Amino acid sequence: MHIKKLRHCAMVIDIPKKGGEAVRVLTDPGIYSLEEHDKVKGVDIVLITHEHADHFHIESLKALIKREPDVQIVTDVGVGTILAKEGVAHHVMEHGDAVDLKGVRIEAYGKDHAFLHESLPPMSNVGFFLENKLFFPGDAFTDPKKPIDVLALPVAGPWMKISEAVNYALEVKPRLAFPVHDAVRIATAHRIPEMILPKNGIEFVKLEEGGELDVR
Repeated sequence: MHIKKLRHCAMVIDIPKKGGEAVRVLTDPGIYSLEEHDKVKGVDIVLITHEHADHFHIESLKALIKREPDVQIVTDVGVGTILAKEGVAHHVMEHGDAVDLKGVRIEAYGKDHAFLHESLPPMSNVGFFLENKLFFPGDAFTDPKKPIDVLALPVAGPWMKISEAVNYALEVKPRLAFPVHDAVRIATAHRIPEMILPKNGIEFVKLEEGGELDVR
């Protein structure tokens, strides 16, 4: 599995299959990564965790579908409602669902976005587990209650503290973690996990925008 971090939570994940071909997955193409994800070619699957603009941008998604008419869109119930109104074909996944799509095993965990404020309406959010290897929780600290090899760890945002991110990683105990949800961050969002996680048996790869990572 090859992971390229575009920006924030937008990643291009190439999953090799038999015959030497790979399935290309794009995650959370939102407003912070417009320039980057609009250039990505050969996308087979798009995963969208929830409807916040830093994860979901309807105009660029429609443009991607025009470029890649066979692409499959997989998302939560909130984005699914929007896409249904827009006439965009999609698959909704909820907590506990699993599907094999284009030869890729996708499981869904979690149902709620992390708490923001009592005056704001609750929002759905679903995390995606790919090939029993990579878990991308979206905007939540969801424990899938199963071993995680690689964790895309949210490290900055209005719904969290860095201590919560570190404690989440310590709780679910992946073999390796790398930072996402970090387009707007202070330096400690990467530095503190880098200080603490390796001491607790978790490799932390400080993946910056444009960085790439091979995991086996």
